[in-house]
Amino acid sequence: MTDKQWNILLKTIKGENLDVLPVGFIIDCPWLPNWAGVNMLDYFSNDELWLSSNLKVQNKFPDIMFFPGFWSEYGMTTEPSAFGAKCIFSKNNFPHANKIIKSLDDIKNLQIPNVETDGLLPFALNRLKLAQPKIQEAGHEIRFAIARGPLNIAGFLMGTSELMLAMMTNPDEVELLLSKITIFLKKWIQLQINTFPSIDGIFLLDDIIGFVGEPEFLKFGFPYFKELYDFDVSVKFLHNDAKCEMSAPHLANMGVNLFNMGFDIDLNFLKELTKNQITFLGNIPPRDILANGTIDEIKKVTTELLDSFDDYSRVILSCGGGMPPDVSTENIRVFAETVRNYTR
Repeated sequence: MTDKQWNILLKTIKGENLDVLPVGFIIDCPWLPNWAGVNMLDYFSNDELWLSSNLKVQNKFPDIMFFPGFWSEYGMTTEPSAFGAKCIFSKNNFPHANKIIKSLDDIKNLQIPNVETDGLLPFALNRLKLAQPKIQEAGHEIRFAIARGPLNIAGFLMGTSELMLAMMTNPDEVELLLSKITIFLKKWIQLQINTFPSIDGIFLLDDIIGFVGEPEFLKFGFPYFKELYDFDVSVKFLHNDAKCEMSAPHLANMGVNLFNMGFDIDLNFLKELTKNQITFLGNIPPRDILANGTIDEIKKVTTELLDSFDDYSRVILSCGGGMPPDVSTENIRVFAETVRNYTR
């Protein structure tokens, strides 16, 4: 993000009313490589193509905030790889990490990774270090330490269904697993912050917190996320585009001040649940409207969302969730122009 974009973000989080509502999107490998004309395997394995793809989208849409900005990632495999998960990469499909916990007994023997050496972590970090001069030359800074959340990683390591069942049958083992993952994540976040002093935000992604009820969230989610958001940074960003009604009332106490949700919840209702303490990044339908909608449909749905707000503070217009595959340049342009030209 540029200094101008970062300052707009900070003002929005503080609740300041801006003349024009900002627009932003989470972008990563399901969308960016193919939009830039690069297959995913090349994007992951060629640092020059990775950087040029990110610069291309920043230059094409200079007035849009892209989160987290220059995301050095390997899909969902980045963190599981550090635990020893086998990672599957194909030419142009989303990569996948195989589970490594075959029984609950494996949890007590699970080793906490060395974040400086294990799995894909050093490659992700070194890519950023090598690209940093050109990122800064383009007017941007590395702003976020980024990681998948503890429940998300646990789901990859042992399987989501198995994790859900174990919460009910073997809660002590699940808590041991989440404790180990949280220790790992704190070290990984701290390493990113130490490497790039420009970092002033944390970005965690975890849809599994939307798969559980409130009691399970408070037991298996809240304490671990609260620990992770305890870093002294200005922006504490959470992505969860699964159900959020159970967790939303607790987000501020957990430390979150920026939240990207799914598209199937009303933002006015979400403002009530969070007592208007959280800035929202959302939330038109990502696939059916932003990716597959006509120009008229995008204008209509975006205008209806803008018309619906009782309070325009703490809102960044986006889709519900990250940018989906196949969103065109034209559809992004129409969305951003509709927001920019809207009269309250």
